[in-house]
Amino acid sequence: MTTRVAIVGTSAVPVGRIQAAPDAPLQVLEQEIMTRLVVDAVQDAGVERRDIQSLVFTLPRPYTLQKYFHTFLVSHLRLACTGNVMEVMGNGMTAALAFDQACNEIALGRAKVALALGVNMESAIPASEHAMSSMRTTGDVDFHSSVGFTPIAWYAMDAMRYMHEYGATREQLAAVAVKNRYHASLNPLAQYRKPTTIDEVLAARPIVEPLGLFDVPGRSDGAACIVLASEEVARSLGKPYAIVRGRGFCHDGSHQINEIPNDMIELASARRASADAYAQAGITAEDVDLAEIYAPCTIIEVLVSEALGLFGRGQGAPAALAGETRLGGRIPLSTSGGLTSRGHPAYVTSLYSYVEMADQLFGRAGERQVADARLGVTTGELGNYNAALIHVLEAVR
Repeated sequence: MTTRVAIVGTSAVPVGRIQAAPDAPLQVLEQEIMTRLVVDAVQDAGVERRDIQSLVFTLPRPYTLQKYFHTFLVSHLRLACTGNVMEVMGNGMTAALAFDQACNEIALGRAKVALALGVNMESAIPASEHAMSSMRTTGDVDFHSSVGFTPIAWYAMDAMRYMHEYGATREQLAAVAVKNRYHASLNPLAQYRKPTTIDEVLAARPIVEPLGLFDVPGRSDGAACIVLASEEVARSLGKPYAIVRGRGFCHDGSHQINEIPNDMIELASARRASADAYAQAGITAEDVDLAEIYAPCTIIEVLVSEALGLFGRGQGAPAALAGETRLGGRIPLSTSGGLTSRGHPAYVTSLYSYVEMADQLFGRAGERQVADARLGVTTGELGNYNAALIHVLEAVR
């Protein structure tokens, strides 16, 4: 169980609206998308087909056409595996858990090469149907769901509390949206690539006070595949790879919103999980070069940046307005464009974070490249960061 694990290849489709309407004469088949991605990712990695012994899929949305998707695709690819072939689910953390479990397959010696992969289809489903499902998934059906308490409402409460505690402004939160849109404009995988301004963000229609249209993610489809390998295999490929240096997880024992009085904007699970990940990696927050943050709203990017120790309490929002989190700034955050601009195909969102981090650490991010990027952090969450999964990745070139 001491085998180190590396990302050696990736592939993803641009985030957007891919799903066909239920009554469309031609349907988009998930297996056709994923088959191409697996082939592309394996070619990118340069690994041998026979070494792929484990595949960990994200659980597809209930709207997915092909059920029992993981075993169907393995059959479609004609892969015979002696490790594990499975689907995992953890709501917003689903893709991060798939990555984590694929790492375990290699660390436990069950596979030399493992894939973390999945597809998320939801954009053609009526908003009302999707909202009802989301509320029943993320809230307590006894009192949250019955009053229409949506995830964005939680984040809006976080924003109001943060503004009250630290005097943060809407302009500071808007700077996060502007920065993410700029980063997305440089990312061919991003859904929303048109640059915007603080004035445009502030003038956009409100969603839940104080959050507006640019502060929250839209509906998205997406699919991605990450190729993981033992460090021995990674070294043999003769190309850059990214080692998983540290991992931390924490669940605070609540369901999305804690009914016990607490510091609602501390994001204690992310603080504890990142501390454990740093300790395992033998680093501190000051060593981190960039972070790809799971942040469904602008306020959450601010709060997570503080929980990760990249900024002090109350300093994340002013830092965003000052340009410290932008490409070229002190600590670039969400260089992919983040959930608000790269897009948020929820059950595979974190796979896109690993794609971005691999591109950065391989040195192939193009105009988004963070100079001399060596240590990066990715985050995943269950809901309002009641649980967090953090990975520290290191470039090996």
